[in-house]
Amino acid sequence: MSALLFALALFAQDAEPPPPAAEPAPVELPFPNGAPQDDYGLVSWCHGALTGYLDLHDQVMPEVTRIETAFRAPDRTLAEDLKVYADLDKQGRKDLKLFTRAMEAAEKASLKPISPRGAEAVKRGRATWAAAPNLPKARLAQEWMSWTLPARCAPTAQALEKRAKLLGATFDANSEMPAEVAPAAEPAPETPANPS
Repeated sequence: MSALLFALALFAQDAEPPPPAAEPAPVELPFPNGAPQDDYGLVSWCHGALTGYLDLHDQVMPEVTRIETAFRAPDRTLAEDLKVYADLDKQGRKDLKLFTRAMEAAEKASLKPISPRGAEAVKRGRATWAAAPNLPKARLAQEWMSWTLPARCAPTAQALEKRAKLLGATFDANSEMPAEVAPAAEPAPETPANPS
């Protein structure tokens, strides 16, 4: 009889569903080389690097057009390829606005001044393009064409802006009521005029 119970126990054990698989750990996006490791510093650095990239647009586009014309992909037109750069420029300007908003929100929410640290990080980010004036036109255009905004920049800016606004709202909630909303003072009782 014990053999039958043992067989039933084994059967029941096999019938149980396996434990759920563990959730994969979230992928940690890498920090760009030379970028600060804190959110405000990173967003400031990204602002600087992206500004440097966008500032080169007009300078490199004639060479980019020459390169794209000389080396044609068989299944795309030149206009399609050049539109990619226009779209990248448009997205870059949108990202730059996000970075500016996030930095300003963090600066407003901070209890101590952080803008000098942000200005230094912006300068370090722009420095990624410091060699641009010394590069040959074709090499600069190739570097510019292959550059992408680090993947960590935009999500960090979104999270920084959200946290800073929440923190700022906490500070606003504790501030005094504006004058136009403050309750009106009760008028003083009138005293009868003293007859002389």
